[in-house]
Amino acid sequence: MSDSTDGDAPPELDLTSAEWSLWQAFRNGSTCDLRTDDPARNDPHARHEWGPERTVRARVIALLLLNGPPAQPGRVSALKLTGAYITDSLDVAGGTIEPFVELRDCRFEREIVLPESRFTTLRMVNCAIPRLEAARLHTEGDLHLPRCIVQRGIRLTDAHIGTDLMLNQVVVHKDRRGRSLTADGLTVAQDLQAEMMESYGELTLRGATIGVSLSLRGSRLSNPYGRRALNAPQLTVERTLYLTAAGLSGSVSSSATPPYGITTTPARGTRMQRFECEGGMRLDDGRFGDAVDLDQARFILESDQELSMRRIQTPELRFLGERPQRGRVILSGARVVNLVDKSTSWPGLGGLWMAGFAYETLIPRGHFPLSLRLQWVAAATPEYAPEPYEMLAAALRRSGEDSDAREVLLAKQRRRRETLPLAAKSWGFLQDWTVAYGYRPGRAAVWMAVLWAVGTVFFSQNPPHALKPGETPLWNPYLYSLDLLLPVIDLNQDSYWRPEGGSQWAAAIMILAGWVLATTVAAGASRLLRRQ
Repeated sequence: MSDSTDGDAPPELDLTSAEWSLWQAFRNGSTCDLRTDDPARNDPHARHEWGPERTVRARVIALLLLNGPPAQPGRVSALKLTGAYITDSLDVAGGTIEPFVELRDCRFEREIVLPESRFTTLRMVNCAIPRLEAARLHTEGDLHLPRCIVQRGIRLTDAHIGTDLMLNQVVVHKDRRGRSLTADGLTVAQDLQAEMMESYGELTLRGATIGVSLSLRGSRLSNPYGRRALNAPQLTVERTLYLTAAGLSGSVSSSATPPYGITTTPARGTRMQRFECEGGMRLDDGRFGDAVDLDQARFILESDQELSMRRIQTPELRFLGERPQRGRVILSGARVVNLVDKSTSWPGLGGLWMAGFAYETLIPRGHFPLSLRLQWVAAATPEYAPEPYEMLAAALRRSGEDSDAREVLLAKQRRRRETLPLAAKSWGFLQDWTVAYGYRPGRAAVWMAVLWAVGTVFFSQNPPHALKPGETPLWNPYLYSLDLLLPVIDLNQDSYWRPEGGSQWAAAIMILAGWVLATTVAAGASRLLRRQ
């Protein structure tokens, strides 16, 4: 334990020169910089050996954090260490650390153990870390780990971050359970930024809560060891989930400030890196306050893997990525207000499931005609289901595109017809051929006019005999043909005449055609009145 009067280190610690420098820097809140003049030898991820002049024992750091010496008069103590090789395991589990902590360009010999510890702010920038164990960690301020390389995974289960969690450009490999970042139950009060991240293993965020936005811009998630690269059911993000592209704003120095050289509004010529996920992604039952943005995202799936967004709720889904070549995209039960999409982003037949998917407004980007939109619905329904067609028609109707909505409902009836028995299918063909199931009622008028004209010509040349000569009205082939065609309205013509032979057959055909037209028009009108 340090002496509270003079702030000197206990003699039994036997501090090295590097540790003594750190001790004094801690007291006055300055940075202890142990780097050499050769930049190539300062990279903590390189193979260069670091000698005793750069070595600090984890025990000394733990003592400073948990029970350090008092600050010099007029100064605030802080642990700021750059370019050090930290030996043994840094273990402050369960401890309360009040000083500000910032470690840059450091190399750790063994894992960092922080479960149930409490920090104000903790920053580790561009460090080489075997493993970070920090379940139930609590910080009042930030937790920053940008550009760190972690060999055996990060655990932040049930951790609580008071402001921002920053994982930009982190490279994290799997632990023995195949997980790269385990953060189930994580709570972040503001932003979680994991931009340009490389994850090799399963990244889990089950039940995590993010107070503002979650950004995975430009990140690459890969899990060749398991089924999913991102497993985040019941995730809550108060603003937006970004699975989009990002770019570097130029060279990044070790003293860079957040967001550590990453930009989403790059200058002309900046190389952009899209978000890429190799392996399945699960966002089931998620809640996103503003949007889920998949602009330019790339999903590399195997046949048994899924991009699953079952039952998510968000005001806007921006499905604008690259079309997955294999696997499935699942939106069953999802609820969105605006669906922003491109025709080239959706998978083909059998690759899209969206039973119960509800949206209010379609906002297509680029060329997305109704014919391709109908193919989109067909791809989502290998077996006939009416709901996707009705949802699409309702969205088009809300946008004022009533004619397109009728075309969608007509396509629904034609698709349904394929599932019917032969007799019903034949009746369906007749309805389609005559009045397009009632969605094109103008056809009935055309057929009626054609049949009326044909009947008029026929009966002009082949007038029927009068039933009671001398008591019949003046013969009029126009009114007689029209009386035969209209099944409900009686023009008081056919009851005075008796067709025979071919005229009898012609009259029967006219009557039957009239009833067929009337029935199909009535069926179509009934569907329209129900607004299907």
